[in-house]
Amino acid sequence: MERKVGTVSRGIRCPIIREGDDLVAMTVTSVLEAAESEGFELRDRDVIALTESIVARAQGNYASVQDIADDVRAKLGGETVGVIFPILSRNRFAINLKGIAMGAKKVVLMLSYPSDEVGNALLTYDQLDEAGINPYSDVLSLEKYRELFGENVHEFTGVDYVEYYSNIIKEAGAEVEVVFANNPRTILNYTDCIINCDIHTRVRTKRILRENGAKIVCGLDDILTAPVNGSGYNSKYGLLGSNKSTEDKIKLFPNECKDLVLAIQASILEKTGKHVEVMVYGDGAFKDPQGKIWELADPVVSPAFTDGLIGTPNELKLKYLADNDFANLSGAELKEAISNSIKTKQDNLVGNMASQGTTPRQLTDLIGSLCDLTSGSGDKGTPVILIQGYFDNYTND
Repeated sequence: MERKVGTVSRGIRCPIIREGDDLVAMTVTSVLEAAESEGFELRDRDVIALTESIVARAQGNYASVQDIADDVRAKLGGETVGVIFPILSRNRFAINLKGIAMGAKKVVLMLSYPSDEVGNALLTYDQLDEAGINPYSDVLSLEKYRELFGENVHEFTGVDYVEYYSNIIKEAGAEVEVVFANNPRTILNYTDCIINCDIHTRVRTKRILRENGAKIVCGLDDILTAPVNGSGYNSKYGLLGSNKSTEDKIKLFPNECKDLVLAIQASILEKTGKHVEVMVYGDGAFKDPQGKIWELADPVVSPAFTDGLIGTPNELKLKYLADNDFANLSGAELKEAISNSIKTKQDNLVGNMASQGTTPRQLTDLIGSLCDLTSGSGDKGTPVILIQGYFDNYTND
């Protein structure tokens, strides 16, 4: 019988993961038990994905605010530090800011506006237009910001991040000065020791600062790249991708985990005879149309994946074929014509008009986004996702 279902994404419930747990065994067991209880079978090219959170937790990849402070002090001197372009997040950045402030005497906090890099808004463009402010050139002091715009709370969290971040710095024992600007060079008017906290634009920001006379420039990816006081660390991303664990501790992005995904792939093959793909995923890469927030606060969607997930989709647009190449066909003739086009398509469809409108994104970004939406970030209890049929097309039975 012809298959009537395409891609299926399932959240797999797992035990609560603790440091030192055998994540390979727990993942494989959870997937196989789910298959048995729900009456489905694994197939070749299914995708098993693990949220980065449980990987880092199993690795024990944690650090304290004191560890952050000690590393910041050692790398930036412990005097006045410019902290520029942080995202507005209680979970993602606030506790990092606490550690940074503990490692400095003064923090010059330079916030981008009207929103941060991932879309969390301080202001709206309408507010800027009404006030006659050009965000590309104008630099605002805290006093000017308050005079023009007063108090502005985040639409979803209800937090005034300007006040919130200022209080974190003061409570950590440092002096604070707040500036609003979008040109990284602006911070050089206040200090030449800088931590740039942007994620996806960090390389350019570092280059601009260094070319314009900064004495010390560290990104968040340069802090905790090695253990401090026996802490966890991430050699590639440092503090990027970290999350709040407790009021005084962070969970870092998982360290090297290619061996983990390969081991899960091998175990599934041994137990079922099926060759699945495996990946670790963090934030998805998509934008919320209501809050204008771009979800991707991690440095990458997937820090580790098996080789079958390398590349981008190579797909034909069915509606293009139906409306153009086979506009005169219908019913069984149309289905056969489209099926033949799919079966004989080239290995690389770049430039082919019949592929226009398909998504030219990395497979891991697409699949990771699907996983993130499936697992959510709350209490679903499904940190492992099983995706079936993702690599099928219209011709697969």
